[in-house]
Amino acid sequence: MMKKRLSLLLSLLMIISLLSVVSVPFTANKADAAAAFAKGADVSWLSEMEYYNWAFYNSSGTKQDLLQILKDKGMDSIRLRVWVNPSINFSNKADVVKQAVRAQKMGFRIMIDFHYSDTWADPGKQAKPAAWSGKSFDQLKQAVYNHTYDVLNTLKSSGVTAEWVQVGNETNNGMLWDDGKASVSMNQFAQLVTSGYNAVKAVNASTKVIVHLSNGYDNSLFRWMFDGLKANGAKWDVIGLSLYPSTTDWSTLDAQALANMNDMVSRYGKEVMVCEVGMDVTAPEAAKAFLTDIIAKTRSVSGGKGLVVFYWEPESYGTWYEYTKGAFDSKGKPTAALDAFKN
Repeated sequence: MMKKRLSLLLSLLMIISLLSVVSVPFTANKADAAAAFAKGADVSWLSEMEYYNWAFYNSSGTKQDLLQILKDKGMDSIRLRVWVNPSINFSNKADVVKQAVRAQKMGFRIMIDFHYSDTWADPGKQAKPAAWSGKSFDQLKQAVYNHTYDVLNTLKSSGVTAEWVQVGNETNNGMLWDDGKASVSMNQFAQLVTSGYNAVKAVNASTKVIVHLSNGYDNSLFRWMFDGLKANGAKWDVIGLSLYPSTTDWSTLDAQALANMNDMVSRYGKEVMVCEVGMDVTAPEAAKAFLTDIIAKTRSVSGGKGLVVFYWEPESYGTWYEYTKGAFDSKGKPTAALDAFKN
């Protein structure tokens, strides 16, 4: 009798052990899949808005921390821009570290967007920081490396390791003009990108490096840029895009953006992400439809290589910098647009 009981007990233990082995990977895979796709916002204006006492309210009208409002709307990631030596005390290294630490403590994943300028860098302007204006090209490459490493290593020392890093912002024609203007010297732009890439990897090898262009529907622009970067030996991990459609053309541009993203995956074997989106704040229902669609399309990118969608500065409202593509109404409450991030 004792032998039978012992045999039965051993059999039960073996079954439990086998079930444990089978179930753990399934649970882990589910968790990994859930964490793979991210939804978030660039809120680089937040500390400046709070400094000037702009308040935010949840959908019920209760005053609340903006980050908590966004989290409750389904966002899990925060993007922050960094300027080199801005004239205001915002979007500099200290401000970015403060905001990133705050966001990470609330459970957000972090993306850092290097503009490599003292002010806005975008397709129409890519001005060198004043302190870099007299540097040779080799010195400029070193400045990109040093600045990138310094900011990211300071973040790391503060307990924040960025998951994604943009080397340049909307670099449709390169950055740090004229040395890094792609239409003048794609090779020099490629070298600057690689310098930033190497600095990112020196701080954390697993951080993904993004090259970011605007007009995410424009496949010819993206092919020109990334063919050129590839031919000149540039290193990057992710292709990022911006998309700011109107209420009437969003469906067409979303379809073109998806085709472009799939082409980038096929052509270069890289992952893709939507670094910036926005739509007129006075059309929240159209914005919700647009966002729901672009999130679904980015999720559907071939091979699971669509990583994330970020709304650009949704917290902007009223007369703040006269920006009209936020997603908060005139009373500081989120519009219906942000409900697209809940699913």
